[in-house]
Amino acid sequence: MNELCTDMGFVNFNKYGEQLCGDHVEIVSPEEKLTVMVLADGLGSGVKANILSTLTAKIISTMMANSLTVEDCVETIAATLPVCKERQIAYSTFTVIRIADNHDAEIIQYDNPPVILLRQGKNFEYPKTVQTIGGDTSSGGPSSGQKTIYKTRIKLEEDDTLIAMSDGAVYAGVGRSLNLGWRRENIITFVEGVYNREYTAKTLSSLLLDKCYSLYGGEPGDDTTICTMKIRQRRPINLLIGPPVSPADVPKMMSLFFSKEGKHIICGGTTSALAAKFLGKPLETGLPLHSDPEIPPTAKISGVDLVTEGILTIHKVLEYARDYIEGSGAYVQWSAGRDGASEIARLLFEEATDINFYVGKAVNPAHQNPNLPISFSIKMRLIDELAACLKEMGKRIKVSYF
Repeated sequence: MNELCTDMGFVNFNKYGEQLCGDHVEIVSPEEKLTVMVLADGLGSGVKANILSTLTAKIISTMMANSLTVEDCVETIAATLPVCKERQIAYSTFTVIRIADNHDAEIIQYDNPPVILLRQGKNFEYPKTVQTIGGDTSSGGPSSGQKTIYKTRIKLEEDDTLIAMSDGAVYAGVGRSLNLGWRRENIITFVEGVYNREYTAKTLSSLLLDKCYSLYGGEPGDDTTICTMKIRQRRPINLLIGPPVSPADVPKMMSLFFSKEGKHIICGGTTSALAAKFLGKPLETGLPLHSDPEIPPTAKISGVDLVTEGILTIHKVLEYARDYIEGSGAYVQWSAGRDGASEIARLLFEEATDINFYVGKAVNPAHQNPNLPISFSIKMRLIDELAACLKEMGKRIKVSYF
């Protein structure tokens, strides 16, 4: 597999004391190889800003995904959003990144900090054209209703990384550690310093947001959002869990699983034994290399990248997946853990772009023990929820049942 894909990840925090974020990110993919990301920053903070940014992001993403012009988008927003009584303006700043075929990028920016483009880990100054939209210029002078839009069209390369942000990032540190805030050149120096080719978009966003939070001293003076889009090679991961309902389907299930390109994960004791028999290799259990009271130890089969226990391990992976979507507070735990759940999390969250699940629907007799909080329905639900979380992360998911 030699295709490219667009990896996306965003994180944010609220202004100190606010329950809602005034920024909003909307990502749509109306076609397989078309992705539109809109980061909108509503005027002010709190509920009003949240409404403004959400409306802006949803309107623009829908219109851009349907190939409407930026002029149409701005005019629609101006006609739709409520007017601020104090400032007599009705807008939300926004950044739009539209990527087609994982190669052609269109960047549209209005009053947000300029998007940073890293090429081979270093800042790349891309071209911009200026366009003025809206306002009544019949008097010959500038209009207060005019909006200056910066537009860019550029060909992207593998590992190119686009970083969009709300202005909370450049205000970080004002009045605390920095007099004038965290300027763009300082942000560029930081992201160049922490850049690692293996980092996912979400990881790079998280590193930058954590730095902003630190500069704010833990009490952010503004809503802050970081959204990263990275062009990378597709990396498939295949996960097999549970034996098929019919024993006659074992060869078919195993053949399909092992014929797929990419790394292979097997979950479950019975499933591992069947795979070992199919491959004609021993299932090596031995002494565990780690000790974790919550996660059963891993095993080894020659030719298989990872062999773990089933339901308990997957349940922990699902916990990590939920946390990853909400903000990745448990990142430190699974990013360095040697247990099966941590290893699966790293493979699925950070390495994989395409994930193929092979799920056997046979009922495990061990799970019928009334003292165990496990049932067939719970197993199916775990897989469904994990697949949904991974899809929300931007992964391509395919689930095959046997």
